Order: sequence, then C-alpha cells, then structure tokens
Amino acid sequence: MEKVVGLTLFLCLIGRLVNQFISTEIRLMRKRRLRIRDLILNTHNRLRRQRRRQRQIQLYYQLRRRPPSVWAHQRANNWWTVVVPNFTDEQWSQNFRMSEDTFLYLCHRLRTAMEKRDTNFRLCVPIKKRVAIALWKLTTNSELRLVSHLFGVGLTTVWRCVREFCTSVNEVLLPELIPFPNDDKLMEMAMNFEQRFGLPQCVGVVAGSHIPNVPTEYHAEYFNHMGWHSIILQGVVDGNGLFWHVFAGSPGSMHDATVLHVSGLWDLIGQGLFPNHTKNIAGHEVGYYLLGNAAFPLQNWLMKPYSDTGQLTAEQRTFNQKICRASCVAEKAFSRLKGRWRCLLKRNDSHIDLVKTMVLTCCVLHNLCETHGEQYSEEWDPPAVGDQILVALPPEEDAEGAAVVVRDALVHYLNTDNCASPFLE
Repeated sequence: MEKVVGLTLFLCLIGRLVNQFISTEIRLMRKRRLRIRDLILNTHNRLRRQRRRQRQIQLYYQLRRRPPSVWAHQRANNWWTVVVPNFTDEQWSQNFRMSEDTFLYLCHRLRTAMEKRDTNFRLCVPIKKRVAIALWKLTTNSELRLVSHLFGVGLTTVWRCVREFCTSVNEVLLPELIPFPNDDKLMEMAMNFEQRFGLPQCVGVVAGSHIPNVPTEYHAEYFNHMGWHSIILQGVVDGNGLFWHVFAGSPGSMHDATVLHVSGLWDLIGQGLFPNHTKNIAGHEVGYYLLGNAAFPLQNWLMKPYSDTGQLTAEQRTFNQKICRASCVAEKAFSRLKGRWRCLLKRNDSHIDLVKTMVLTCCVLHNLCETHGEQYSEEWDPPAVGDQILVALPPEEDAEGAAVVVRDALVHYLNTDNCASPFLE
C-alpha cells in the first residue's frame, strides 16, 4: 500500500515537472516567436525606409539640373581682338564698308535693341562684335562657318547676330534713314533734279533690281527671265543717290509694273500723297513726278521715255536722252548698293523672309554710308551685267490723257532755249 502511495506521489511530481517544463518551453517559444516577429517587422521597416530614401535620392537627382560638361567651346578670336583694333581707316572701309566712327555710331544706335546680358554660365557677345559679325556677313556673304571661325563664335551665334541686327536696323533706323519725304524735302529734291538735269518737278527715279535667292517652295514664281531664281528690290532714288522708298520680296518672275502696284507706292502717290505743288510748264500745271523705265505705265506722276519705233521726232529723242541721263542716278545707286553689300550679288540660301530683311537692311546702310560721307572704291563695282530686261507696255493702252499732256509739256520745255540743263555730275 505504501508503495502504491509513493508511486502515485512520484508520478504526480513527475507530471508537475513535465507541466512546468512544457509551460516554460511554451513561454520561451512565444518569446522567440515575438522576437522573430519584431525582427521581421524591424527589418521590413528598415528596408522600407531605405527604399523610400533611395527613391527620394533618385528623385532629387532627376529633378536637379545637371551642370553642363561643356557650355561653350573655346574658340580662337585673335582676328577680332588683336587684328581689328589696329585697323586703319582704309582697312575699316575695306572690311566693313564704313569707317570706325560710323561703326561706333551704328553700335550706339542699336545698343538698346541688340545688347545682351551676361549669364552665370558664360559672357555674352559684346554689341560691337555682334554688329561686326552682321556687317561682315552682309559685306562678303561668306558661309556661316567661315564667319564663325573668323570671329570665334558658334554657327548659331552668327545666324542670330545677322537676324537680330537686320531686324533692329529695320525697326530703329529705316524710318529715320528712308522716310517718305515731306513737302520741304520734295521741294528740295525737285530743285536738285532741275539744277543737275534740267528736269523740273522731278523728285526721284523708280527702278528695280534682282537679288539672287533659292526659295524653299514655289520655285517657278521666283525664276526670272534671266534664268535664275531671285526676289525683286524696287527703290525710289533722289538726285543724290539716296533711297526714299524701298520694297523687297516680290518673286523674280513678276513684271515691273506689277511690282509697282503691290509695293504700295502706286496707292500712296495715286491717292494724293504728293502735295498739290504744281509748276506752269509750257502752259500746263505739272505736279511732282517720278522717272521710270519703259516697263512702267505712263502716269501724270510717272514719266518714262517714248518707245523708239524708229519714228520719234527730234524733240522726243532729246526728251528720251535727258530722261535716261537723269535715270542714271538710280543705276549708280543700285551699283553702289550692291558694290558695298556683296550679299546682294551672290546666292543667298537663307529663308525668304530673312533675305527680304537683309535686302532692306542693306538699303538703310547704303543711305547711312552715303550721308556720312563714307568712301566708295570703284573696285567694289559689281560686274556690268544688266539684271533688267524691259518689257514695255503698249503705249496706246498704258497712257492716260493727263499723263500724255504732262509728258508733251516736258518735251516742249526741254527743247526750248530757256531750259537750263547743265547735267551736273
């Protein structure tokens, strides 16, 4: 009996010890499980924070502007910085078609429109250099790459300098240097023509010239009668060889008379822009008029020579001679214009709108050089190749009654003994 009781107590003790062991193991297992869970959660949170940090860093570098490795290439510009400052007046004229004084005046007038500011990355091209680049391009019509190497700037910089210079000249200087003449100026021009050529009431010569260009479209319209592509420059020149009205851009195939209509000059004068200042000539009141070639229609404000059919009278031939003599001022003006600015002689591959702006700019610079007394070398004269083949209008159809009366009065006046025609040069 005692053995049974002892065995029972022993078994109870063993059971309690087993229960305690199991309970202890369960608690330890729970703790290990909690530690593993915490470790997993901590690891997950740490990895999540690391990934978020990496994304923030990537986003930062993506949004941040990378500093350029090469912002502006180093280029040699010794010609501009070393050679040009030692130019003589003759060298300035040969290279830029104007003296240094006129060049500085031009820079001063265009400073507000053309000057740029320095940036944190590079210095801007100075105003003098920008103007010189444009003048060199207009003077030589060199390729952009050659101008780029000469002045030590990029191709895009050359193109921008030329475009901005031409735009600035047209906006700032064209209204001042090529204005439509007022009453006093018209009277002065009329007196000049009468004193030099014996033509009363004449205030200018209207003429045109072809400027080589290769259009990007409508090639047939720009193909002129001489066999090459061009746009037409029409200008009105006074007795001193200065332009007082210019129009550029008409296709090379367009007739001179049509260009006159689309230029706006026809409407301006036809609507009475000339003042009613007349002079009695051979018993008729004659107002201001222009001279034109045989391709223009005869108007009371536009005189042209008689068509020579072999039946002209001596008086009509004399009239033609004096008209042609006076019209030479326009030929000389266009010759000097193209002689100074060779871009008007060579093919220009720029866009048609830029070519128009360049042509008008050259006309403004022509007047600037002439009024500032800049020298002109005869070696600059363009080749003596006519760029106008005149297609005269039928005289029976283009002449108005008033225009015929004015021309007949001038014929009578120019063949009288009291007509002073010294033909001063």
